[in-house]
Amino acid sequence: MEPAKAIRTARVLLTISCAEFFGPALRDTGVSHLLNPAWVGHARVHLAWLLGFMVCSGVCNLYFIWRRRMPKVPDLKLSCLWQGCNIVGFWIAVVFVGAYEGAMIDPLYHMHIFGIEENTFAFSVLTAILVAAIALVYSASKHEAQAV
Repeated sequence: MEPAKAIRTARVLLTISCAEFFGPALRDTGVSHLLNPAWVGHARVHLAWLLGFMVCSGVCNLYFIWRRRMPKVPDLKLSCLWQGCNIVGFWIAVVFVGAYEGAMIDPLYHMHIFGIEENTFAFSVLTAILVAAIALVYSASKHEAQAV
């Protein structure tokens, strides 16, 4: 794929995968999480902090994805790294869910999509999109390096 097309496609994919920053803020601010009276108040402060950080990270990511600056590849690499850190954080939470006696779903608030718990399904799709974007950014980066 030519570098300009790879960059354009990566920008679109990274914009879609930015949902990882905004989805939890939309989904987790209700009674299932942030406003859940069964949660300890201090735990809710930490969740509010995390959600605020995630929204700010999403806004910053969109800025780096779409700002007009050349060369574009360094901005996209930063976005890939930033999004990767967030996605890996989710998967770490999944891997260690038993260690902290967590649960991937609350049957009162979560659903299954194609038989898969909704968070796992959504973050699997977002991970795949991010991996595709990383491959495109890497490809564009190689072409950029060869041009120098």
